[in-house]
Amino acid sequence: MYSNKIQYLFLAILFLSSCDKIITLPLKDNDTKVIIEGNITDQPGPYIVKLTRSININEPNIYPTINNAIVVIADNLGFKDTLKYSNEGIYKTKSIRGIYGRTYFLEVSIDGKKYTAQSTMPKKVNLDSLRINIFPINGEIQFSIIPVYTDPIELGNGYRFIQKINDTLDNNYNIFNDNLNNGKVNQRPLNNGNEDLTIKLKDIVSVEMQCISASAQLYFFTLSQQGGAGPGGGTVPTNPPNNIVGGALGLFSAHSSQTKQIQIPVN
Repeated sequence: MYSNKIQYLFLAILFLSSCDKIITLPLKDNDTKVIIEGNITDQPGPYIVKLTRSININEPNIYPTINNAIVVIADNLGFKDTLKYSNEGIYKTKSIRGIYGRTYFLEVSIDGKKYTAQSTMPKKVNLDSLRINIFPINGEIQFSIIPVYTDPIELGNGYRFIQKINDTLDNNYNIFNDNLNNGKVNQRPLNNGNEDLTIKLKDIVSVEMQCISASAQLYFFTLSQQGGAGPGGGTVPTNPPNNIVGGALGLFSAHSSQTKQIQIPVN
């Protein structure tokens, strides 16, 4: 009986070991798409439109640039600016200005195909100051930054905050709206770095505040959910909704921009 058990055990091990086979799943190449990243702000130009192409999932993370496009930005008053190619897929404006309330139209022509987009620059909401938020976690003192501004009484304002810690860009998406805090002074802190990038004593933190359109707010909010900041650690990655007509990825955004910085004191 004992020898039979040993024999059965040997056969089971042999069967399981024979099932240990590496399976390689074929990855289907996806169609590459044009990526358009365009911004026009209330700050002095030139403003930039960057053109690249998406890559297949199994290719190195290097996006081919596009250097043969015709790029034009116009406003709703009839002013038109044909952008000049610089390098690495970057096209720069020559004379158009970013002004609140104006609508801007982007037209990109590449190899006979046309892509268009439009964006209206929202009214600027003033960034009054930055406030340091201090809170304990696991017995340690942590810091985050609260941008102080008063949301207008009109509903529908969207904000994007870009944070740098000692000139190192924080890749967290900080996208706010006024659905719950309409007409109030902001009390919400910014998401604070990650395990490798946290705010410490003596650090200098720079915060750019952008007043963005509804399409830009939806675009960046979708990216924030896919980046692990959403409920349950994020959602399944997909192309976020954008305002570009013609099938391109990316975004064309007309927004205001203002920056302040603060240093974390020792005492």
